[in-house]
Amino acid sequence: MSIVRLIFVTVKTEDAAAAERIWKSDCAPLMIRQKGCVSEELLKSTETPGEYISYAEWDSQASVDRYLKSADHQTIKQHAAKLRTESPPVVKCYTLV
Repeated sequence: MSIVRLIFVTVKTEDAAAAERIWKSDCAPLMIRQKGCVSEELLKSTETPGEYISYAEWDSQASVDRYLKSADHQTIKQHAAKLRTESPPVVKCYTLV
């Protein structure tokens, strides 16, 4: 069963360009190479500057769990820590109904 993992984050407006650059050059390539990661996209709010959703589809919860234990996940967290956020990111997982 596919799992959609969403990470909701709002960065300081002045960090928006950096957030997009870090996601595109540093984070997305690490995510998409993970076993079981079907797709990885970054959604940008059209209404709230600095608001983003990382949208990742995984083939199973086991793949998500394996990724969360990986060195690549730690690297992604280090990249994300460079950004100033309005509040801590919120992570939610969903399945197709």
